[in-house]
Amino acid sequence: MSTSNDGRPPFPPFTRETAIEKIRKAEDAWNSRDPERVSLAYTPDSRWRNRSEFLQGRAAIVSFLQRKWAHESAYRLIKELWAFTEDRIAVRFAYEWHDLTGAWFRSYGNENWAFDGQGLMRERHASINDVAIGATDRKFYWDRTGPRPADHPGLSELGL
Repeated sequence: MSTSNDGRPPFPPFTRETAIEKIRKAEDAWNSRDPERVSLAYTPDSRWRNRSEFLQGRAAIVSFLQRKWAHESAYRLIKELWAFTEDRIAVRFAYEWHDLTGAWFRSYGNENWAFDGQGLMRERHASINDVAIGATDRKFYWDRTGPRPADHPGLSELGL
């Protein structure tokens, strides 16, 4: 795994447009389900709270994501801007997945992100709730390891 500290545009200070661009890049990376790729958007010593789990550093992020996606099959995520400041972004999100028994879920959550001057995320705080759904209640349809198509509705358009 690379420990590069190369920047990730767009860089702070964020505007509404660059915050939305940053969110979409994060969404696309997470939808790749590639833990190594995702980890490179974070500082080498990034601190996370994900639900009740606390992590620090890229190696811990990769390990966490490997465990996550071994359990959450057919994962598809949509993120949406909630608020932003010069170096912070708040998003709301939802993702759909099924467990190893084939039971479907939609997970809803909020994330608070803080960035360094190079556009790398130094902090991520995520609160997430899982709701069981039927397979016919799914709303996120696209190739499972690719980005959400540009014409696929976002959370607000889906009423989520």
